[in-house]
Amino acid sequence: MDITSLMAGFPTGVAVITTFARDGTPWGMTCSSLCSVTLEPPTLLVCLRRGSPTLRSVLEHRAFSVNLLAEQARSTAELFSSGEPRRFDRVPWVGSAEQDAGPHLVDCAHSFADCELIADREVGTHQVLFGRVLDVRRLREPRPLLYGLRTYAGWPGRDRASAGV
Repeated sequence: MDITSLMAGFPTGVAVITTFARDGTPWGMTCSSLCSVTLEPPTLLVCLRRGSPTLRSVLEHRAFSVNLLAEQARSTAELFSSGEPRRFDRVPWVGSAEQDAGPHLVDCAHSFADCELIADREVGTHQVLFGRVLDVRRLREPRPLLYGLRTYAGWPGRDRASAGV
């Protein structure tokens, strides 16, 4: 068994990391390598493929947004993992390079976090980025999109009574 097979058996949430280029052009890519590093100061870690225009723009802008995808956003996850150059023409988003860390995918995400890039490190084919969280917003109830066993799925149903709701 190799690392790819190992990690296929470890389901994770799906995010789209977004940012702006110097000229204001939006960039973004699907990411499942995301975790919270520390609560004080609030810091997230994301890993982006070296050589991607999204990574280049994050390093220039020194900021990025983490859009946590909702369970109905599989097509968005696939779009942002494709080579489609005009992906932002195909999904609703808001934001500007002057005011935001990155575009917010308002119809596809259940929540987002705006982050200031505070450190980065090359590791193999990827760049590990550390972002200090500047703002967090929930757009709707968090029903996350998951990825595991090489497929997408929604969050399994939960018994609302046992969840204390």
